[in-house]
Parts: sequence; C-alpha cells; structure tokens
Amino acid sequence: MSQQAGYSPSFKRPAEIMRMRRKRTRSEAGCSSAGRGAASSPGQSGSSPACVRPFSPGPLLNTQSRSGGGGVKRRNPFANIENTYNSPKKRLVIYNDEQNELVSDTSKLKKSPEMVGEEKSTMKESGGVSLSREMLFEAQQQENQERFTKKRLTFSEDDSLYDEDEEEEEKSTLLKSPQCSAPASIAPPLCAEYPADWSLKTRLLFTSPLPFSWAEQPKAQEEAAGLSQHCRAQYCTLPHSIQEPRSCLELRCAFQQSLVYWQHPSLPWLSLFPRVNAERSFAGKNAPWTQDAALQQSLKSEWSVSLSSLYSLLKARLCPYFYLCSYQFTVLFRAAGLGGSGSITALLSPTTRGLREAMKAEGIEFSLPLLEERRKSREQHSSTTHQGEDEEEETECSDLKEGKNCRDVHEGEEELEEDDDDDEDGGFSWLKEMGVQDKIKKPDGISIQLRKERTSVSLDHKPDSVVSVEGAHTFTLINFLINCKSLIAGAGSQAGLPPTLLAPSPFRGATMQTLKARSVNVKTQVRSTFQDVCSLEITGPVLPSSLHAIARLLRPAQRGGFSAALYTHAPTAVMNTHAVKEQCDSRSADLSACGLHPATVQQLQLPSTLGKTALRQIHMTNYNYTWKN
Repeated sequence: MSQQAGYSPSFKRPAEIMRMRRKRTRSEAGCSSAGRGAASSPGQSGSSPACVRPFSPGPLLNTQSRSGGGGVKRRNPFANIENTYNSPKKRLVIYNDEQNELVSDTSKLKKSPEMVGEEKSTMKESGGVSLSREMLFEAQQQENQERFTKKRLTFSEDDSLYDEDEEEEEKSTLLKSPQCSAPASIAPPLCAEYPADWSLKTRLLFTSPLPFSWAEQPKAQEEAAGLSQHCRAQYCTLPHSIQEPRSCLELRCAFQQSLVYWQHPSLPWLSLFPRVNAERSFAGKNAPWTQDAALQQSLKSEWSVSLSSLYSLLKARLCPYFYLCSYQFTVLFRAAGLGGSGSITALLSPTTRGLREAMKAEGIEFSLPLLEERRKSREQHSSTTHQGEDEEEETECSDLKEGKNCRDVHEGEEELEEDDDDDEDGGFSWLKEMGVQDKIKKPDGISIQLRKERTSVSLDHKPDSVVSVEGAHTFTLINFLINCKSLIAGAGSQAGLPPTLLAPSPFRGATMQTLKARSVNVKTQVRSTFQDVCSLEITGPVLPSSLHAIARLLRPAQRGGFSAALYTHAPTAVMNTHAVKEQCDSRSADLSACGLHPATVQQLQLPSTLGKTALRQIHMTNYNYTWKN
C-alpha cells in the first residue's frame, strides 16, 4: 500500500477511508462533466455533484462560491493535522523570530495536479467558468493571508518547536565587535586577531570538536624544553594546520612554554592571587609573620627589591609589563610602546579619595580618564544646547528696536551668577542683618570642602575611580608604593603580607610558576543526539601575553576552530581604558628584547578598544575571530 505524502508511517488507514478515496475519484470525474453543464446553467452549482468534498482537509476546490449547503467547510474526521503539517502544501506560515513578524508562504503554494487538469479542460471549453475559478482561488489565497497576518497560526505545538530549532541553527550566537560589525547585506570583515585585553583572567575554558590530547601529560623532556625556551625567549614556527597534534613535539613544548609566569612572593601553602576580596581564601591558613615584626620587615624589604628590579627592567624594555596586586587595589605598569603610549604608563584601580590625596601630596600627577570622558561628553552636550539658546537670543535681540535691552539682560544674568558663586563660597552676611549670627552654628571649613568634593568621594571603590600616571611620574609612584604604610594590611587574614607581583619575564626574587591545565572529553546533547565535545581548562593568573600565546597555539592545533570562555578578575576589567595622552607609532618602539613573541608584541602595542569592559568569549571559525565583551 503506497503511503500518501505528508502522513507519518505509523498512520493506519481503515477500509472506509479507501472506499471514500475511490468515491472521491468518481466524484472528481463527475465534477468535470458537471463543469460542462454549468456553462449553460451556472445557477445550479450549489446542488450539483461538483460540491462533493475531496478527502484532504481544506476548502472546496470546484465550487464557484461559498454560499450554499455544499460550500460550508468541514474537517475530515479521518485526517490528522499533526501528520500533515510538514506537507509543503499545508505549511503556510513561517515565523521569523528575528523580525517578529509573520510571513505568509502562500506565494509558494502550488496547485494540486487535479486542479491544474480541471482548469485546463474548463479553460478550453468555457472562458467564463475558468475566470470565475481563478478569482475564487485568488480570493481564497487572500483570505488565508489576511487571517494568518492577524495572528500566528500553527497546526500543532510541535510545529512551533521545529520552527524554533531551525531558527536556532541559522541564528549566530556570536557578537561582532565594533571593528568587525557590518550590515547584514554586506559580508563582515575577517578578523585575524582579537583586541588586546589587559585584564587578568582567573580561568580559561576552551572547547572544540577536536581533542586536546596534545595538551595533557607532557613528558619530562618536553616540559624541560618548554621551560628552557621560555627563559631564553626562543619561539618555534608552527605550520598553518597540524594533522596530528599529539605527535608534534614543537607544539607540546610551546604549550608548556606558554603556561609559565613569574611571581613574588611565593608561598606554597597560600594562593596569592587574587588579593582583592580574598579574605576567605586566607582564613585559617598558617601565617607566622602576623606575630613577628622582624619577619614582616624581611618580607617587605625583599618585596621592595623585587619591585625596583621590575621597574628597571620595564624602563629598559626588557620586561613588557607587570601587575602589582594588593588587598585594596591593582596596578598595571606598561613599558613605553605598549597600549599606544610613547612613555611608561601605570593604571591603578580602584582608588579612594584618601589615596588620591596622598598621591597629590607626593607630587604625583595623575588623571581620571573615565571621569574626564564623562565631563567631555557633558560639555559637548551643553555646548550644543548653549548654541541653540544663543541662536534664539540673537533672534530675540534682533527683533528688539533698541540693543540696550538685550545688553541689560546679559548683565543681569552675569550678576545673578556672581551672587550664586558668593552663596556657594559660604557667605553668611545675611545672618548679621538678622542679628542671629551668634546663635546659629556655622559649618566649618572641612564640611564645606567635603560638600564641594562629594563627587570625588562618590567615586571611591568604583571602576570610574581608575587613575592613570604617565612618564617620569611612574617612578615617583614606585617610590610612593614602597614607602606607603597602608599598602600592606595591618589586620585581618592578609596582615603583614606584601602585595603580589606578576610578570611574564623573570626578575629579581621571582619564582617561576606555571598555569594548571587539564583536558576533559564530555558528551553534550544536541537535540536528540549526543556529540563529543572536547574541553581544555586552564586556571591561575592568566596574563594577557599568556592568553595570546595559548590562542596562537590552538589555531593550528584545532585547525582554526575553537571557542573560549574567559573569566575575568573583576577589579582589573577597567585596565582596558584608553587613557594615553601621548600617542606614538607602534613601529618606533623596539620591544624585541622583552621576551614575548613578535605577534604578541604587535597585538599589545595597539591601543585598547574595549573601554572599561573585558573579553568574555572568543570564537574562532575558519581561522577568523569573533568575540564578546
């Protein structure tokens, strides 16, 4: 028994349906003969045998009008709509989630072969009947289109689910950056690199359909070769695509090289990153220096030597950057030529009013880049509004017969502004006039000053309080940090412990550390099937150069296809703020001896475009990047 298109294989047709099917064949034969008689007597169409309904649900195909007993639409009790919704003739609606509108598919609706044959035969015999049938069919299509555009019509609940599944496949989950965004009609540009991200990451999770077996269980020789290459700043050249990454010795050694970073101080039983809001990780741990002042002084002196060594390497461009992580704030020092700057720069976040006042007292010149951007935007907005007001005043003054009235108005406004300034300065002459100057307590100068500086106080401990220091003032900042007593906690779980220094290059007193990497293969359910998904997890303080080095290795190893979830240390997300006043050409800065790969240096030399946000996801498809921030 042949199965009708659109019905599921499990649908069983009883014998009664087969009899109705044969009856329909005979009725259609009668319809063709009745059409010849209808040309002479068209008024009898309501009671003619032409009104016998076909088997499939739907309107009458051979009726000339919907009036009459045979024109009433009824549904075939033996037909199941859920079994016919996939039929191209029945599927009239396509719902587009992205545009939130209903699109009728009636233009794609094809006529049945019976209709085509009948129309051809009737057109030969009678032109009037053919015209009426065409009009009826067009009216039926228009009626369906109007009904479907008013509300969403679905033949079953499963239909909407399948529609959503198909749209989810077509819909891309990636967000292009402003550099890579383009209209839908224009192909987006290809991005071979993601923007530089100066924030510290605590965890990386890479996923790919190809396994990460080459990144697990390194041999002793491979690990030793990777550490040696890191210390000597030697980098090997990898091919565009590696067919068997697990057997590639250069790839495995380069991966061990990319996991290395340098840290001071280093205490094996303590995790010294992160330090901000990390009291719980230090609670209950052995801290012998908390009760020993001599031990605290020894730790502080060794830390000062390491910090001075780092700044000397930074000034000589032998170290590209380093981080100072205290229990209150984080400082990023960058060498000249990185981040689009022609001099050494330092970003400190978050800050407080007391810290900023102490820096001013030491003669350190700094700026608040995010606050300045806000002020500039306000000034631009106010300038546009003032220009409109000035134009209105000029028109009013031109309408006046005498220019003296306009001049008097401006003089009065200036006097009011001067009076307001006098009131804001704290003038209390009106108390003397009333004779109560001795009975009312006047606010002191400190409270008046705090009231004026309430905007600066409201920035405390917020990302907008980031401070930028440039040039020779960075050396003064180093001395300030070495001599600052509040830099080290005096109480709590971190009491007496100096800040953590992190750098990609070795320095005096530093300890070589490696990030922890492990690969896991899991099965993920995709619709009704399970697919193998391979993942690589990396934990630890991930520096910007380490992230780029790992991504550079994954490009050939995973054949240009992988995704990464980046977990950012929140206080360092604002380090991507572009706060450079002195711009420079990246080619003029010679950073070949800093110990980083040339491709990594080229990326870090560009100005940051992420603002006060950080990268959250990176996706590579066909060797091109897309990202979310």
